[in-house]
Amino acid sequence: MNNISRRKFLLGCGGFCFWAGLGVPGLMTGEAKAADLESKSVGRVHIFRDDAPEKLWKWSREAFSYEKISGSKTVCNICPNSCVLSPGDRSICRSKVNMDGTLYTLAYGNPCSVHIDPIEKKPLYHFLPRSRAFSLAEAGCNFRCLNCQNWEISQARPSEVRHYDLFPQQAVERALRSGADAIAYTYSEPITFFEYTIDTARIAKQQGLKNLLISNGYINQEPLLALCEVIDAANINLKSFDDKLYRKLNGGRLQPVLDTFRTLNEQNVHFEMTTLVVPGYVDDPEMIRNMCKWITDNLGGGHPLHFLRFIPHYKLDRLPPTPVSTLEQMRQIAMEEGIRYVYIGNVPGHEANHTWCHNCGKLLIKRQGYDLSLPGLEDGRCRFCDTEIPGVWNKKT
Repeated sequence: MNNISRRKFLLGCGGFCFWAGLGVPGLMTGEAKAADLESKSVGRVHIFRDDAPEKLWKWSREAFSYEKISGSKTVCNICPNSCVLSPGDRSICRSKVNMDGTLYTLAYGNPCSVHIDPIEKKPLYHFLPRSRAFSLAEAGCNFRCLNCQNWEISQARPSEVRHYDLFPQQAVERALRSGADAIAYTYSEPITFFEYTIDTARIAKQQGLKNLLISNGYINQEPLLALCEVIDAANINLKSFDDKLYRKLNGGRLQPVLDTFRTLNEQNVHFEMTTLVVPGYVDDPEMIRNMCKWITDNLGGGHPLHFLRFIPHYKLDRLPPTPVSTLEQMRQIAMEEGIRYVYIGNVPGHEANHTWCHNCGKLLIKRQGYDLSLPGLEDGRCRFCDTEIPGVWNKKT
């Protein structure tokens, strides 16, 4: 290590890859496929050779949106963190690096998690029920949530996790072969791996797959509008309704997330909202009422809202789980304020896992875990009173 500079060492770490196979047949692995990827010109992929003795490959792509400023510094324009990086510096999300005055992402084509999930897991309850999502995640996040549920990957660098070599075209091909109906960008934070998300989503859309964004919503307007062209549905975390609490609990700000909701609403992207009710932080009834008033005043009452039960985790493992009575109180407040579809998550068997017609109150969708039946829903309408139910129920929509 004494033979290389600190900057080169850091860049080498940023490109480090674990080439161990993870049991997914047909995926490309390691240096042996470098020439294939280069010759196919996947997106704007740049392949760098490390100067370290190991001579490892690192996969990267020039950032979607950034500015070059004085002294070879760059400013990332993907999210409101607006990281200013000198050559060799790494962004807050841990995935962007300034390489000699050009900003690159190191979270491109190297997902650390690849699964097929029921769409209800996202959670998306009003978008193509019973469909399956080919789910992808890269390491990194632009938040620092004390209560993070996936901190092992969201709070890591791309070099610190095992990964698959799966570039956008190959990801879409795998999704199609799996029989999935959609690709979900999820688990960590897809805004962090924006370039991989949008390149994959564009190909997926051309191939007839739906695209799902599961995100904290902390993104700037330009990249968000680009995503709106290819994203079919989103679940955005509304972590609280207090800016100080956002800064303390999540390391971000509230207003950019509210702006994201407005944009999705204006662009007619189907979205649902999720609030994790953390005891002592996100369980104030007055705050929840103000949040729900803002939702109905600015977005309407038709977007589903999910209140999730907190389970002790990460840096808040000292806290108890959210009392079910608290979740029920939050749900009642939301419905009083005009939100028509309010769900309780992480409480198996609770009646608020089901979908009830907002007009006649009859059962539309019954959920037992991820198994569900549709006793009262037909062609997006209530079978009992013929009320149109907000959502996307037809794959051709």
